[in-house]
Amino acid sequence: MTRVLVTGGAGTLGAAVVRRLIRDPDYEVRVSDQRAAPGWMREGCEVHRGDLRVLSEARKALTGCRLVIHLAGVVEREGPHTLTEVNNALSNSVVHAALDEDVARFVYVSSSTVYERAREFPTWEDHVADCPPPRSAYGFSKLMGERYCRAAAEEHGLPFTICRPFNAYGPGTADDAVVPTLLHKASEGRNPLPIYGSGEQTRTFTHLDDVADGVVCAMASPAGLGEAFNLAWREETSIAELARLCWEACGRDPDALELRSEPSPREVDPERRWASVEKARELLGWEARVSVREGVARMAAGLQVPA
Repeated sequence: MTRVLVTGGAGTLGAAVVRRLIRDPDYEVRVSDQRAAPGWMREGCEVHRGDLRVLSEARKALTGCRLVIHLAGVVEREGPHTLTEVNNALSNSVVHAALDEDVARFVYVSSSTVYERAREFPTWEDHVADCPPPRSAYGFSKLMGERYCRAAAEEHGLPFTICRPFNAYGPGTADDAVVPTLLHKASEGRNPLPIYGSGEQTRTFTHLDDVADGVVCAMASPAGLGEAFNLAWREETSIAELARLCWEACGRDPDALELRSEPSPREVDPERRWASVEKARELLGWEARVSVREGVARMAAGLQVPA
């Protein structure tokens, strides 16, 4: 049995990855997070609580772990300086500890935001070297995390894999994320249904279960060594179409739906985000299985929908 450390394992995506790992008898799971782990996680995993920016804590978390999945970090809701400072400090410390521990594979979970200014669609993995760097602090911090991995590999031989999830959604997703926001509005019957922007923006919405499975698959595969992979559903979906799917999933009359455009609160809101998924399919034998319609319906089933 191989011990796997999941940093940030108490977060939404982290918890999905942990659930996927504990179903596999080949793995023993340790979670490191400053947040309290839920009961099911404490029962099924070893839990480390500490600030991984502190090298001694990172070393403590990694001791005895052959595999590392690094998810810990702050997200776009934080201020840009705080976000950049924290995420860079985490990458520096955890990569350093991984080198000290001589891990067999270090999986860095990056983000589709590294393609914020992409010019080619669907966007394949190597395009990150050609498109301009992200404008958002979050996107830039995730790109810097990738550079930490590559630099450590070049200088010290770190065996790494990079995973870039696209627009992950599912149970536990933050209430202000686009899918739960639209579902709550649709369940309330708000019509016209408010959406941000024109509705023509596209995203590649990918269910958490698929992302988690892709991360574990990339970690376990010899073909994943030294590679970056998009983890995404195969189709792009416009925000307007997503709104319609949410409306229908809540049992509303599709013919009655009207949409109302509102200004986006995001400083950086790309018009298009669509992943090429061939590389993961060809090298890992992995592909997402949950369609956007099915994933939205699953989330809607957990809502209290007014009569």
